[in-house]
Amino acid sequence: MAKQQQADQAATEAGASPEEIAQIMSEIAERSRGIVEDFLRRQGGAEGHSAASANIGQTFFELTQRMMTNPNAIMEAQFGLWQDYMRLWQTTAQKMMGQEPEPVIAPEKGDRRFRDAAWNDNVLFDFIKQSYLLSSRYVLETASRDHGMDPKEQQKVEFYTRQFVDALAPSNFVMTNPEVLRATLDSRGENLLRGLNNMLEDLDRGKGRLSIRMTDLDAFEVGRNIATTPGKVVFQNDLMQLIQYTPTTETVHKRPLLIIPPWINKFYILDLQPKNSFIRFAIDQGFTVFVVSWVNPDEELSHKTFESYMLEGPLAALDAIEQATGEKDITAIGYCLGGTLLSATLSYMAAKKNNRIKAATLFTTLLDFSDPGELGVFIDEEQLAAIEDKMAKRGFLDGAEMAGTFNMLRANDLIWSFVVNNYLLGKEPFPFDLLYWNSDSTRMPAAMHNFYLRRFYHENLLVEPGGIELGGVPIDLRRLRLPVYWVSTKEDHIAPWKATYQATQILKGQKRFVLAGSGHIAGVINPPASGKYGYWLNDELPASPDDWFAKAEHHEGSWWEDWSAWNGAKSGPGAKVPARQPGDGALEVIEDAPGSYVTVKAS
Repeated sequence: MAKQQQADQAATEAGASPEEIAQIMSEIAERSRGIVEDFLRRQGGAEGHSAASANIGQTFFELTQRMMTNPNAIMEAQFGLWQDYMRLWQTTAQKMMGQEPEPVIAPEKGDRRFRDAAWNDNVLFDFIKQSYLLSSRYVLETASRDHGMDPKEQQKVEFYTRQFVDALAPSNFVMTNPEVLRATLDSRGENLLRGLNNMLEDLDRGKGRLSIRMTDLDAFEVGRNIATTPGKVVFQNDLMQLIQYTPTTETVHKRPLLIIPPWINKFYILDLQPKNSFIRFAIDQGFTVFVVSWVNPDEELSHKTFESYMLEGPLAALDAIEQATGEKDITAIGYCLGGTLLSATLSYMAAKKNNRIKAATLFTTLLDFSDPGELGVFIDEEQLAAIEDKMAKRGFLDGAEMAGTFNMLRANDLIWSFVVNNYLLGKEPFPFDLLYWNSDSTRMPAAMHNFYLRRFYHENLLVEPGGIELGGVPIDLRRLRLPVYWVSTKEDHIAPWKATYQATQILKGQKRFVLAGSGHIAGVINPPASGKYGYWLNDELPASPDDWFAKAEHHEGSWWEDWSAWNGAKSGPGAKVPARQPGDGALEVIEDAPGSYVTVKAS
């Protein structure tokens, strides 16, 4: 009854009667029936493919049992919620009488779900908003209390509780989202019909699994308007193509620069468009830039291991760079998983008395996986067994499943905002290069991914001396004595900066740790011209990341220029040398950059 009254009032304030809304909804239902029937015919009876969900029922059952042993805490929390609601009713009544009371609760800064003016100006929607925020705070705080559970199980409870709370936001439903309600009344439901078409197209593209479009997939093309920095592919093997970029300066640093991106995503995050291309920036700074472009593997490469990625990735690139330039020594960058691979490779090389990499830069890189953040929610024995079973059947992990996991870490921004835009408002997603890249997923070879998840994430053996072995060599990160430059990001959900900082206590030699603003991608792809975010520096590296941050100095702008000066100083003694053109050395040009490996789609 209360919901009906709310709907009636919302309809009245939106300029339509409840009867008109009922008529519009009836028309939508009738017209949508034909759309759904047409979709089912096109499916031809094919079965959908759904990912196995994590079995978390037992965890929540344990939570309930523990909560029931402390009824006083439950009563206290419920009493607090009741008091909050009494205050909300009071302030709502004041607002109805024309007063402007302070809200009982407000959305967090950056919460874009409640941007529409009606969430504040309209008494009903303001009440709905605050009621949701109070209830969600109560649920989340109750779930996050210390119930004496295993920390990993507690983290799982908190994560999935937040997913539940986010899904129930009033912004996600037609009748409780003022913007959607207005659009529905104004267009007599055309927005919902367009949204239904969008949803069915996403289901069709995902072969039965909802594959939400985050951007206009036809607006970008690799090599046409993204990943356009001139260069040539000068080497390739089963796992990667090596791109040498065309110089833009007459002279360059003596030592070439090798960039090793993660193979969980494609390399062109570092070369989206000229204005935000780190690769182009590095070239303009006088570095001879080589970039690894990883293959998008299928079942034929299921046997490729983490060791394969080392041997056929950075080590093969080292030899190819020497042939292309005549230089044995280089500097290197590793991004995320690419940084983990680079660090393991450096340990392997140290054991072999090979010091050809003179300086390393690690972008948002985990080496100590004892606290991998919310990704740890997905890494337990039960879920690993399910993943391994899938990969054993297919030979690889589907890129869409990996992307779905990452999107859940920021569900409001990367899932629900697009549900509202695409399905409720019936709009087309905005063309955005970063989200196009995010949707261009890659697969993971079974052998490599099994090893990586178990040995690194689950067992945290990379930081144990001899914990893993690559190429017959026990890996020990304590062997590393070369200069290392870290770039971590303050709001990183994938590689939490405090976890990445732990490696500063393991590696030896000269070290510089930089904390950039924003998250895993935006904090790295932050060119000087953007003027965004800033970064923190502290030359001292105490054991505690909190102690480091307490004395760190904030700098405006991008860390790119600080890195350029640091890496330039490590890029060879003496004067610069004449710029090197791709194909001038012993390696012949295979094809133009960005190459063919990067264009292979996971779908």
